Amino acid sequence: MAFSLWLILAVFGQAAMLRLILAGKDMGYQHYLTLDEMFQGATLPAAIFIALQALLVMIAIFTRRKRIMEGLNSVFRPWQLIVLGAAIALTSATVSERPVYYAAEIATAAFICLVQFGNIALVAISLSDTHLEGFWRGFSRLVLGGSESHSSKRITPGGLVWLAALWVLVSSATLNLLVYQNHPHIPDEVAYLYQARMLARGQLSLPAPPVPEAFSFYLMEIDENRWFPTPPVGWPAALALGTVLGVPWLVNPLLGAANLVLVFLVLGELYDRKLAHISVLLLSFSPWFIFMGMNFLTHSFTLTCALLAVLSIIHARQTGHARWTWAAGLALGVCSLIRPLEALILAGLLGVWALGFGGERLPTRSLAGLVISTGLVAALVFPYNQQLTGSWKVFPINSYTDQHFGVNSNAYGFGPDRGMGWPIDPFRGHGVADGLVNANLNTFQINTELFGWSTGSLWPVYIFLLLKKFQKPDLLMLALIAAIFTAFFFYYFSGGPDFGARYWYLTIVPLVALSARGLIELTTRIAMLSEGGALTAARVWLAVACLSMMALINFIPWRAMDKYFHYLEMRPDVRQLAKQTPFGRSLVLIQGNEQPDYASAAVYNPLDFEADKPIYAWDRSLDVRNKLLKSFPDRNVWILGGPSQTGNGYRVLLGPVPATQLLGQSIAIP
Repeated sequence: MAFSLWLILAVFGQAAMLRLILAGKDMGYQHYLTLDEMFQGATLPAAIFIALQALLVMIAIFTRRKRIMEGLNSVFRPWQLIVLGAAIALTSATVSERPVYYAAEIATAAFICLVQFGNIALVAISLSDTHLEGFWRGFSRLVLGGSESHSSKRITPGGLVWLAALWVLVSSATLNLLVYQNHPHIPDEVAYLYQARMLARGQLSLPAPPVPEAFSFYLMEIDENRWFPTPPVGWPAALALGTVLGVPWLVNPLLGAANLVLVFLVLGELYDRKLAHISVLLLSFSPWFIFMGMNFLTHSFTLTCALLAVLSIIHARQTGHARWTWAAGLALGVCSLIRPLEALILAGLLGVWALGFGGERLPTRSLAGLVISTGLVAALVFPYNQQLTGSWKVFPINSYTDQHFGVNSNAYGFGPDRGMGWPIDPFRGHGVADGLVNANLNTFQINTELFGWSTGSLWPVYIFLLLKKFQKPDLLMLALIAAIFTAFFFYYFSGGPDFGARYWYLTIVPLVALSARGLIELTTRIAMLSEGGALTAARVWLAVACLSMMALINFIPWRAMDKYFHYLEMRPDVRQLAKQTPFGRSLVLIQGNEQPDYASAAVYNPLDFEADKPIYAWDRSLDVRNKLLKSFPDRNVWILGGPSQTGNGYRVLLGPVPATQLLGQSIAIP
């Protein structure tokens, strides 16, 4: 009975906690409301509930304080508890423009986090030994069973892994269809999907549209004769495969499921089956991982290539066959065509590893295969650059940003000319202060979204670092985290608030592995304390299971609806209107801003403007409109008000009207 009551309080406590956070659909990082804001208006019930939860938890903890402190002191030294508490507190909130507000928010967030820790501890210790034994038997059989068996040289995924992969596939695909509505929400995604459609038709560029300024959107370049996307070609090429099959929305969910299996294989080889199973379970309930499978961004495919490269190096070392290093090089080369900086980081780390640092040195023929295959695939970017920019050395994305945002706006390293003027960029240019702020933002986002726990997500990693029981694979994990941190410290943009710390996404596997290591080491120490220590350690796993269940109940639905449904006001309304309204062979003028109003419609433009389909153009000024009307005189015209104008979805303002009738007229929302 006590277990159920404490669990119910924990579930509703997390729900109340999330109600007090301001995240929303705008471009910005989440923050707690101030205390004054919490205790008024619609958030008052949530604030009162948190206060009541805190009171009940403190009373219960006080009555059990001797037992709890004895348990903590038996595992941790006093200084370790202090460091652990400080790390949890400092990553429970992120920087603000006003230092006073930042300090107050850290105090508020740390207090609420402490209450959630106390509540989940009460959940774990309140379950009777009889019921706990049943949980422990099931957990051991499902997750730990056979973990120490090394009779087979090759780790193979069992039913648990395949079931977890199926869950990731179904959950990510469902979120894409129901929450993301099979529609791009990040400006980059619009260009990716448009480029995928072009590649599916075998085209790198299109003829320039007749009125270029009416068809302008982010990452699409228009020169005198051509119109082409500027992102690296690797990810749109993968999306093109889904486009050919009519399911581009399914590409990332499939990659997410594949990545889960690859994570098991990699960690099973580097560690053992036990840690690999725990990591797979943690990852399969990770909001960060699941939401990355929902979107149209590049990061899941980058992770696939990274995991394939690591697994290939492992097999090359086990078998001595050079073909595995050729496979690793192929994966690294493809990665360079998706996200070049991450590929460079991986190539450096894997190259050092292959040379014998942290593992056995590979034979010279294998090293040669790794270098040659990586170079051959990566070199495909040069003819691609030549085709689009006229120079094999000039990348389309850099040419585009230099022209539209200023020279060196997207360049790597420190400098006053870095940055595109986005409001979430902390300071003008890029320097050490920017790097520190970006690191703070990304660390906070990982703590929030890695597992979606009410206690924060990083405390198992902190425990691992404090207990200092390092194994050789741990150093590989720490090296990748350090390399990602260092490399992106010198890049001006943190990745923004979209989908967690997405520029640090390659850290998700080492973070999950080190979380599992921290939990295993913690429970091992607890189990050694007394004769009944194994059952006491099971309470830690019970707490983790409850936290993950709560994230599934609270955090994932909250994040999905509060943020990603119509995120940045990007909506598929135009697609729905085209089904309900007889646009036909028409010119549809979109009023509003480039983002979100025109970009949400532009993705549905035909590649051939002579097609008998609606053409969506940006009605950005009367002069542009008149040029459009003269360029498409044989089409009827519709005018739509965009979300930034209507305050809701798209609205038909006028139509159908012959193009000649509108020349010189100005149409506004009634």
